[in-house]
Amino acid sequence: MEEGKHTSVALIEDSKNISDHLKVLIESVPGFKISAVCVDYNDAVEQLPRLRPHVVLTDINLPGRSGIDCVRTLKPLLPNTEFIMLTMYSNDELVFQALQVGASGYLLKRTPPDKIIDAIREVLRGGSPMSMEIARLVVKSFSQKQSQTIDPSATLTSREMEILGHLSKGMRYKDIADTLFISIETVRSHLRKIYEKLQVRSGTEAVLYYLKQINKP
Repeated sequence: MEEGKHTSVALIEDSKNISDHLKVLIESVPGFKISAVCVDYNDAVEQLPRLRPHVVLTDINLPGRSGIDCVRTLKPLLPNTEFIMLTMYSNDELVFQALQVGASGYLLKRTPPDKIIDAIREVLRGGSPMSMEIARLVVKSFSQKQSQTIDPSATLTSREMEILGHLSKGMRYKDIADTLFISIETVRSHLRKIYEKLQVRSGTEAVLYYLKQINKP
């Protein structure tokens, strides 16, 4: 979805200091509202399907079941909600696990406050925000191994690869449409076909396929 007049954001974070800081930061932005602050997996699974936030920021290292488990459970229940991992970990396995269960972005907790707000806006516009360190890790790791969810026999058209190229830069659907002189609905149609061909569920996974293709030796 694109950023609208009212954007609801939920937090899954067991540290009260961090969640309080994020709440103040996010609610300082006009039109942004914190709809829930969940402290663990059980709390999130109980609250969020009912509240249907536009964006969820979740830590990975929660007490009990992890933030990745939260996304794995909640994404099928909230297909229109965007999930951003906000964590201290830059481990490549955790990054790929998060992306494979449906997270759309991955930020380190040391990300500057303005960049966190930018990431929320970007994910609402169809982008896949990542800290620069994470983006480099993804490119390096993905060049060495293939995501299990992507069909290795899939072949995309030049136009589909072009759209993924623009998406990998964080461009909005409208900007992609304007650049290619097509409608936003045509962009969405191309992306639906891309997802179907690659057997993926998110723009992030599709972008990973694109990064692998352009980084082939």
